[in-house]
Amino acid sequence: MDSYLNAHSWRRYVSLFLLLTAISHSVLAVTHYSIPEEMEVGSVVANLATDLGLDVQTLIKRNVRLDVIANKKYLAINKDRGELYIKEKIDREHLCPAKMTCFLKMEVIVESPERIFYIELEITDINDNNPYFRRDTINLDITESTPAGERFSVSNAVDSDVGSNSVKTYYLSKNAHFDIEIQSGRDGSKFADLILKKALDRETQAVHSLILTAVDGGVPPRSGTASIIVRVLDANDNAPKFDQESYTINLTENSPIGSLVVKLNATDLDEGSNADLLYSFSLYTSEKTQKAFSLNPDNGEIRVNEVVNYEDFRIYDMEVIATDKGMHPLFGQCKLSIIITDMNDNHPEISIKSFQSPIKEDIPVNTVIAVVSVSDKDSGENGQVDVRISDDLPFALQESSDNYYELIVSEPLDREKVPEYDITITVIDRGNPPLSDNETITLELLDVNDNVPQFPQTFYTIPVMENNAPGALLSSLTAIDPDLHENQYLVYFIIEKEIVNTSMSMLFSMNPENGNLYALKTFDYEIEKEFLFHIEARDSGVPPLSIT
Repeated sequence: MDSYLNAHSWRRYVSLFLLLTAISHSVLAVTHYSIPEEMEVGSVVANLATDLGLDVQTLIKRNVRLDVIANKKYLAINKDRGELYIKEKIDREHLCPAKMTCFLKMEVIVESPERIFYIELEITDINDNNPYFRRDTINLDITESTPAGERFSVSNAVDSDVGSNSVKTYYLSKNAHFDIEIQSGRDGSKFADLILKKALDRETQAVHSLILTAVDGGVPPRSGTASIIVRVLDANDNAPKFDQESYTINLTENSPIGSLVVKLNATDLDEGSNADLLYSFSLYTSEKTQKAFSLNPDNGEIRVNEVVNYEDFRIYDMEVIATDKGMHPLFGQCKLSIIITDMNDNHPEISIKSFQSPIKEDIPVNTVIAVVSVSDKDSGENGQVDVRISDDLPFALQESSDNYYELIVSEPLDREKVPEYDITITVIDRGNPPLSDNETITLELLDVNDNVPQFPQTFYTIPVMENNAPGALLSSLTAIDPDLHENQYLVYFIIEKEIVNTSMSMLFSMNPENGNLYALKTFDYEIEKEFLFHIEARDSGVPPLSIT
């Protein structure tokens, strides 16, 4: 009975849905449940028999079993009641460390006939872990001359839980000299800076014992503590101070390795070793920044340590600490933002898309034959580009959208004059000096039957001696057609014309393939002195063109 009540007390966490996905004409059903971690062993998650539509009476006979995919078997099936229950407590942090979501994927296998059901169990986080500090005791040495308002870094707390159950805030035990200021990291983590709100006096109190408490956002909240031991030091009572609290520096990308970025200067009003300074990056300066730039510990010079690229990273934030060499060193700090400025170091790029070649020579003007896209990784004018082609070509580029252009036919084309074109597309950016790129495409023209055959002469006079032998070759009449292939293949015909009831085909014959003209009979000058007739040359195009 207790187990039953315990199972139903968290029932509000359970939801059920079916995910239908078409896979090779089959339906994949996934049953989804959601439970909190750390449920008691024996707690019922759901009645699988009801949810999956199975007969409880047949579960044992059909050998129902649970297969947990790629995980330990935390759950089991009660075959008598068809219930899915907790077999072993589930620790979300152990199962899915550092993950915001946690799922167990299982298969329910039933035999006779065999069926497989897919189960997805979401394990939700409960606030079962206390925040803790990496160091239980934080030791700070602070000189009595440290002015109010100075801040000190202390170790932050961590929490194995996630989301709202992770560290939310910090509290400092009540005292007269210190306060805390809570900061948020870029990843959402919380940490506290210890701030001196009232000057210290070593002679009055040499040691201050504080308790720093980290509290998470769970309900109810959990907490963890660390001791802060502040030792008040005497003597070296002037901390180094930078000329500025913050610096903003512009640096051109690809600056030579070793080039000087800035020379920081901090001063210390003390004398001797208490005024000798060492410069270092603070813990808040990322490893990436420390790798990109070097800091000379003796003179505060920051130099380029590796190639910096505007396209990869544009702002480097760093914090530099100047520490004196006193017996009990003091430090000052400043923040720097190095802003990488773009230089024209990336060539523009051209991409040719949807290029059509070959095309017919009679393609209409304004037809798009290619789409050209251009890009440049630089920014500002360095990334702005102009695109052009040669002015003496019968083509033009017109912009269709940002960085996309259409290559169109701007003038009528004639294959007989120019059978193909090499079109060079050039892109040039507006940097100083400008960078460019080009790409050449070859456009081939296909022939269309647009030329009529032509005889070299419009009128031919062919002398023939009378009493010629029948079948003699009289002349060869050849026409010219500049088209190609079948558009160029010519056939020759004699245009029929009757002479005194005699047709031309009775007097002459013509070879249709080569235009050779033959006499079919012997001519008598005294009977007929001349014959006038027409020859037709016709090409084999569709439709054919001819001349007579």
